[in-house]
Amino acid sequence: MADPKLEFTHLSRLVPDSVGEPGKRTFRILADSESSNAVLWLEKEHLLELALGIQQLIANLPENAGRDGSIPPERQAPGLTRLEFRIGKLALGHDGNNGMFLIDAYDFEDADQESATIRIWMDREQLETFSDEALQVCAAGRPLCPLCDRPIDPSGHACPRVNGHAKITESD
Repeated sequence: MADPKLEFTHLSRLVPDSVGEPGKRTFRILADSESSNAVLWLEKEHLLELALGIQQLIANLPENAGRDGSIPPERQAPGLTRLEFRIGKLALGHDGNNGMFLIDAYDFEDADQESATIRIWMDREQLETFSDEALQVCAAGRPLCPLCDRPIDPSGHACPRVNGHAKITESD
Protein backbone atom coordinates (compact mmCIF):
# COMPACT_ATOMS: atom_id res chain seq x y z
CA MET A 1 0.00 0.00 0.00
CA ALA A 2 1.44 3.37 -1.03
CA ASP A 3 1.94 6.09 1.56
CA PRO A 4 -0.92 8.60 1.75
CA LYS A 5 -0.48 12.27 0.80
CA LEU A 6 -1.67 13.47 4.23
CA GLU A 7 -2.24 11.80 7.59
CA PHE A 8 -4.31 12.76 10.61
CA THR A 9 -2.58 10.98 13.48
CA HIS A 10 -3.91 12.80 16.56
CA LEU A 11 -7.62 12.86 15.88
CA SER A 12 -9.72 15.18 18.01
CA ARG A 13 -12.98 14.70 16.09
CA LEU A 14 -14.38 12.20 13.59
CA VAL A 15 -18.08 12.76 12.96
CA PRO A 16 -20.48 11.48 10.29
CA ASP A 17 -22.93 14.18 9.24
CA SER A 18 -25.75 14.91 6.83
CA VAL A 19 -26.90 18.20 5.40
CA GLY A 20 -30.40 18.88 4.10
CA GLU A 21 -33.88 17.43 4.41
CA PRO A 22 -34.52 13.67 4.29
CA GLY A 23 -34.69 12.60 0.68
CA LYS A 24 -32.36 15.42 -0.39
CA ARG A 25 -29.51 14.96 2.08
CA THR A 26 -25.83 14.94 1.30
CA PHE A 27 -23.41 13.11 3.56
CA ARG A 28 -19.96 13.93 4.85
CA ILE A 29 -17.32 12.95 7.35
CA LEU A 30 -15.85 15.76 9.45
CA ALA A 31 -12.34 15.08 10.73
CA ASP A 32 -10.22 17.34 12.92
CA SER A 33 -6.65 16.69 13.95
CA GLU A 34 -4.74 19.25 16.02
CA SER A 35 -4.79 22.39 13.80
CA SER A 36 -6.01 20.67 10.62
CA ASN A 37 -9.43 19.62 9.36
CA ALA A 38 -11.04 17.72 6.52
CA VAL A 39 -14.54 17.54 5.06
CA LEU A 40 -15.01 14.33 3.10
CA TRP A 41 -18.21 14.10 1.02
CA LEU A 42 -19.67 10.68 0.24
CA GLU A 43 -22.86 8.83 -0.64
CA LYS A 44 -25.21 7.57 2.06
CA GLU A 45 -24.63 3.98 0.92
CA HIS A 46 -20.86 4.42 1.32
CA LEU A 47 -21.26 5.79 4.83
CA LEU A 48 -23.55 2.90 5.74
CA GLU A 49 -21.16 0.31 4.29
CA LEU A 50 -18.22 1.93 6.10
CA ALA A 51 -20.12 1.72 9.42
CA LEU A 52 -21.02 -1.93 8.81
CA GLY A 53 -17.45 -2.71 7.73
CA ILE A 54 -16.14 -1.16 10.94
CA GLN A 55 -18.44 -3.34 13.03
CA GLN A 56 -17.34 -6.44 11.14
CA LEU A 57 -13.64 -5.56 11.47
CA ILE A 58 -13.93 -4.94 15.21
CA ALA A 59 -15.88 -8.18 15.72
CA ASN A 60 -13.04 -10.16 14.13
CA LEU A 61 -10.23 -8.67 16.25
CA PRO A 62 -9.25 -9.32 19.87
CA GLU A 63 -10.86 -7.09 22.52
CA ASN A 64 -7.60 -5.25 23.22
CA ALA A 65 -6.88 -4.34 19.57
CA GLY A 66 -6.64 -0.57 19.14
CA ARG A 67 -6.71 0.26 22.85
CA ASP A 68 -3.13 1.38 23.55
CA GLY A 69 -1.62 2.16 20.15
CA SER A 70 -0.03 5.36 18.94
CA ILE A 71 1.25 6.90 15.73
CA PRO A 72 4.54 8.82 15.52
CA PRO A 73 3.73 12.57 15.60
CA GLU A 74 6.05 13.35 12.66
CA ARG A 75 3.50 11.71 10.33
CA GLN A 76 0.84 14.31 11.21
CA ALA A 77 -0.34 16.63 8.40
CA PRO A 78 1.23 20.10 8.50
CA GLY A 79 -0.63 22.61 10.68
CA LEU A 80 -3.51 24.57 9.19
CA THR A 81 -4.21 21.93 6.56
CA ARG A 82 -7.75 22.40 5.21
CA LEU A 83 -9.01 19.63 2.98
CA GLU A 84 -12.38 19.13 1.29
CA PHE A 85 -13.19 16.64 -1.45
CA ARG A 86 -15.65 14.04 -2.67
CA ILE A 87 -14.59 10.49 -1.86
CA GLY A 88 -14.05 8.18 -4.80
CA LYS A 89 -12.74 5.20 -2.83
CA LEU A 90 -12.45 4.22 0.83
CA ALA A 91 -10.26 1.66 2.55
CA LEU A 92 -10.60 0.51 6.15
CA GLY A 93 -7.86 -1.28 8.02
CA HIS A 94 -6.11 -2.24 11.23
CA ASP A 95 -2.35 -1.88 11.66
CA GLY A 96 -1.17 -4.81 13.76
CA ASN A 97 2.20 -3.11 14.40
CA ASN A 98 0.76 -0.22 16.39
CA GLY A 99 -2.75 -1.54 17.12
CA MET A 100 -4.45 1.48 15.54
CA PHE A 101 -7.25 1.58 12.97
CA LEU A 102 -7.19 3.60 9.77
CA ILE A 103 -9.44 4.92 7.06
CA ASP A 104 -7.87 5.82 3.72
CA ALA A 105 -9.95 8.20 1.60
CA TYR A 106 -9.21 8.84 -2.07
CA ASP A 107 -10.29 12.03 -3.85
CA PHE A 108 -12.75 11.24 -6.66
CA GLU A 109 -11.09 13.79 -8.95
CA ASP A 110 -7.48 12.80 -8.24
CA ALA A 111 -5.83 11.00 -11.14
CA ASP A 112 -3.29 9.38 -8.77
CA GLN A 113 -5.34 6.55 -7.26
CA GLU A 114 -2.20 4.83 -5.96
CA SER A 115 -1.93 7.06 -2.89
CA ALA A 116 -4.76 7.92 -0.54
CA THR A 117 -5.51 11.63 -0.34
CA ILE A 118 -5.77 11.30 3.42
CA ARG A 119 -5.24 8.59 6.02
CA ILE A 120 -7.10 9.01 9.29
CA TRP A 121 -5.74 7.10 12.30
CA MET A 122 -7.94 6.33 15.29
CA ASP A 123 -8.17 4.10 18.32
CA ARG A 124 -10.87 1.51 18.92
CA GLU A 125 -13.11 3.80 20.97
CA GLN A 126 -13.09 6.54 18.30
CA LEU A 127 -13.83 3.97 15.60
CA GLU A 128 -16.71 2.37 17.52
CA THR A 129 -18.25 5.77 18.28
CA PHE A 130 -17.96 6.81 14.64
CA SER A 131 -19.62 3.60 13.47
CA ASP A 132 -22.55 3.98 15.89
CA GLU A 133 -23.07 7.62 14.91
CA ALA A 134 -22.86 6.80 11.19
CA LEU A 135 -25.60 4.19 11.56
CA GLN A 136 -27.78 6.75 13.36
CA VAL A 137 -27.20 9.37 10.64
CA CYS A 138 -28.11 6.88 7.91
CA ALA A 139 -31.24 5.70 9.76
CA ALA A 140 -32.50 9.25 10.33
CA GLY A 141 -33.78 9.56 6.75
CA ARG A 142 -37.16 8.79 5.27
CA PRO A 143 -38.95 5.67 6.52
CA LEU A 144 -38.89 2.62 4.26
CA CYS A 145 -41.94 1.04 2.67
CA PRO A 146 -42.67 -2.28 4.39
CA LEU A 147 -43.47 -3.89 1.04
CA CYS A 148 -40.67 -2.77 -1.30
CA ASP A 149 -38.04 -1.24 1.04
CA ARG A 150 -37.97 2.01 -0.95
CA PRO A 151 -38.13 5.36 0.85
CA ILE A 152 -41.55 6.87 1.52
CA ASP A 153 -41.81 10.61 0.83
CA PRO A 154 -43.98 12.69 3.20
CA SER A 155 -46.66 12.64 0.48
CA GLY A 156 -46.38 8.83 0.24
CA HIS A 157 -45.35 6.69 -2.71
CA ALA A 158 -46.91 4.40 -5.27
CA CYS A 159 -45.47 1.05 -4.24
CA PRO A 160 -44.63 -1.20 -7.18
CA ARG A 161 -45.56 -4.25 -5.06
CA VAL A 162 -49.23 -3.23 -5.22
CA ASN A 163 -48.99 -2.16 -8.88
CA GLY A 164 -49.67 1.46 -7.98
CA HIS A 165 -53.19 0.65 -6.77
CA ALA A 166 -52.55 1.98 -3.28
CA LYS A 167 -50.53 4.93 -2.08
CA ILE A 168 -48.35 3.97 0.88
CA THR A 169 -47.80 6.69 3.51
CA GLU A 170 -45.65 6.85 6.67
CA SER A 171 -48.58 5.88 8.89
CA ASP A 172 -49.49 2.72 6.94
